[in-house]
Amino acid sequence: MTLEENKNLVLDFYDALKREDYDAAAQMCHEDFVFYNQVDTPHQGIEGFVAAEKKNLDAFEGYRMAIETTAEEDRVVAYIVFEGNQSMEIYGIPPAGASLRMSMCNFFRINEGKIIEKRAHFDRLDHIEQLRKTS
Repeated sequence: MTLEENKNLVLDFYDALKREDYDAAAQMCHEDFVFYNQVDTPHQGIEGFVAAEKKNLDAFEGYRMAIETTAEEDRVVAYIVFEGNQSMEIYGIPPAGASLRMSMCNFFRINEGKIIEKRAHFDRLDHIEQLRKTS
């Protein structure tokens, strides 16, 4: 795949998540997909990853996500600014009208035209502090 095709794959992946089309997002992932959440502990398989994404995104009904991508060879970096109002419990914090604004950097590796690896880097403590300010 070309660099542009790799970037478009990642953008299409996020578009599927925004539409809550988790089956489409899963289909964009390689059968050997591995997810690294914050640290270098791998989580094998797309099912667990999709369930985690759904739980996180569902907690912020009507959220907005601005995405910038860059690519080199088989790797894509997505810088994301996420904004939303908490509508469900997350991190053990009940919804109390809190707003969350956060940035994260996700690193993807592409193999055979599919996402085979995703590494997420963000500040979870900052998220918790923002949500607790209102609760």
